[in-house]
Amino acid sequence: MPSQLIDRFGRRVNYLRLSVTDRCDFRCVYCMTEKMQFLPHSEVLSLEELYEVAAAFSQLGTNRIRLTGGEPLVRRNIMSLIERLGRLPAELSLTTNGSQLQKMAQDLAVSGVDRLNISLDSLQHERFKDLTRTGRLHQVLDGIEAARSAGFKRIKLNTVVLKGRNDDEVLDLIEFARRSELDISFIEEMPLGQITEHGRAESYCSSDELRELIGTHFDLHPSTERTGGPSRYYRLPGSDIRIGFISPHSHNFCGDCNRVRVTVEGQLLLCLGNEHSVDLRDVLRNHPGDRARLQQTIIDSMAIKPEKHEFSFEDEPQILRFMNMTGG
Repeated sequence: MPSQLIDRFGRRVNYLRLSVTDRCDFRCVYCMTEKMQFLPHSEVLSLEELYEVAAAFSQLGTNRIRLTGGEPLVRRNIMSLIERLGRLPAELSLTTNGSQLQKMAQDLAVSGVDRLNISLDSLQHERFKDLTRTGRLHQVLDGIEAARSAGFKRIKLNTVVLKGRNDDEVLDLIEFARRSELDISFIEEMPLGQITEHGRAESYCSSDELRELIGTHFDLHPSTERTGGPSRYYRLPGSDIRIGFISPHSHNFCGDCNRVRVTVEGQLLLCLGNEHSVDLRDVLRNHPGDRARLQQTIIDSMAIKPEKHEFSFEDEPQILRFMNMTGG
């Protein structure tokens, strides 16, 4: 069924990123502060409410649903939600830091998760700990191996590149991805939330810089392949893996945006880089069971989906919510 969600710029929205928690067992330096204040449980959508949102979008023609966080796999009883979502007529994917995959990868695959994105910003143990503040590299690498054995349709690594922090590992990460037969995307840091750990302008590393670096060692072939998200892909000759670049600064990807996000407190965000939003929690709690009302609220929200974001490092961040609040 074609999506019934069309914004005023003619873009058809068929991709929902659904945050199931703002909590995480890592504290990555580009995502949140070291001492985070998380939402009280009363403000968080229940698993049943999260399912209602996903089902409403699915009936409106959304055929891609990605679970995000925080770290989605730390949400209590998350598998009960995933099992229900796996029965919807939509491709189900999940973004994770990999910490829980060693024990959960097989169950995720059996329950209908088709694709995984796994964050991996360094292959050096001490640096990984420094970037994540609490993470253990061996735990993530073991999780990646468990995911490779579980039978997902596709697994992709995601690396946020920070100049002077991990940009010297880009080639090593590509080699790791190639050996592991995994796709990999390199992401420009997004200016969401107020951080003091590093200066974003100084740490910014553009996709163009990375392509130039990678091109001195690998023969990159542009690809027209798309996976529904913002990555622009390249192929390596003699390998099945894809190398992607997500470039919110250097190559604005808004023109063909097909995505919306729902935060765990039920805010429907119409754009990653703007505050345009609609309160779905209010509909869910004041009109329980009224899916038609929920769907009409979603349809009406298309009228305020902005044309594009305006990310800039020149001023203080205009978007004060952190990435763990936004959903990856």
